[in-house]
Amino acid sequence: MAWWGRLFDARDARVRMVLLDLSGLGYLLFVPHSGPAPTSTQWTLAVAAFAVALLAYRRPVVNLVAQTALLAVAICLLDDVTINQVGASWALLEVTMLAARARTIWLAAGLLIVVDLTASIGDPLREVASGVVGLGLEVGVPVLLGLVIRANRELGRQAVERALAETRRRESESRAARSDERAAIARELHDVVAHHVASMVLRVGVARHVLTDLDPRVGEVFDDVHGTGTAALSELRRLVAVLRRPDGVRGDAALTAIEPSALPSALGAAVDRARQGGITVEADIDAAIGRIDAVRGLAVLRLTQEALTNVARHAGSSARAHLVVAVRDGAVHWEVTDDGGGPDGDHTSTAVPAGGGHGVTGMTERVEVLGGRLEAGPAGTGWRVRTVLPNTLPAESAPRARAAPAGTPTRRPA
Repeated sequence: MAWWGRLFDARDARVRMVLLDLSGLGYLLFVPHSGPAPTSTQWTLAVAAFAVALLAYRRPVVNLVAQTALLAVAICLLDDVTINQVGASWALLEVTMLAARARTIWLAAGLLIVVDLTASIGDPLREVASGVVGLGLEVGVPVLLGLVIRANRELGRQAVERALAETRRRESESRAARSDERAAIARELHDVVAHHVASMVLRVGVARHVLTDLDPRVGEVFDDVHGTGTAALSELRRLVAVLRRPDGVRGDAALTAIEPSALPSALGAAVDRARQGGITVEADIDAAIGRIDAVRGLAVLRLTQEALTNVARHAGSSARAHLVVAVRDGAVHWEVTDDGGGPDGDHTSTAVPAGGGHGVTGMTERVEVLGGRLEAGPAGTGWRVRTVLPNTLPAESAPRARAAPAGTPTRRPA
């Protein structure tokens, strides 16, 4: 804020009073007067006004009453009442800026008007000048300036409150988006885990019935594994029922577990849908993507759908997008870039179906869960979003499990 803006801040009342007193001293000492030099009475009333201004700077109403009383005395004793007029007018300005109620402002203005009118009693010419010029300068200007400052201060306060409310709203939306994205990840995780647990339970059950000549102790182990797996499936279904909501279930492939080998075709379908919406999409999809685990595969599919949807929403139907999905040393490198809509800058939205996420917030949440970091920002005239999904989960969330035997067949989850 500029110095002149801070000058009228409620916290700087003492500074204003010091400057006002210095101005009054300068007027008495250095400004040439048409008559004789300031008298002792004028100095006495001026010093009293200076002292009241400094002592009562935190109590504008007390300051106004005292300055008005000194003005009334000066009108009776002095020919030059400039110092006391300015003191009373400035006190009225302070009241107008800081008073809690409008009634206080108008009472203060009325008091000063009454005192000012006493100076013109018995002098018609002075009465006219005082009524038109004196009241306008001594009362009208301070009140008008004070009301303007109050209005600006109120507008500033409201602007700050709106900014804070907007910040809280965005934080709330971000938390909601992250919560929804975590719920979607939990549903997908249930599909993946339930698939493998169901497969293990099924195989144990088949082995228990096929291998009839088993040692009783081995049979007990099979029964225990079968019972434990069945109980785990029941717990998974019971827990995921809390996350599944009728309005959150979609027929989109992104919300159901897919077999890793089907991921390239699912990505191709997402690219085709984007092209049907008018976007020109170049896709470089590594064939090795079909051999990654199902969790990262779902993440890649969801990221691709959300990124292409954002291209359609923000860059428009004339945009050109480039999708890159590659596997290097077991890590998945994923990137989508666009040209911002081309030279025409078409920003009209298209009918590309949404991937069910929440923009960059949801994408960030999904990537961080898998131990990656999403990078999103401008690239030339367009936008780029990319990440690397590591081959292992974050250390704090990596489960202790033995590797599955090589060649273990996979099945599409029920």
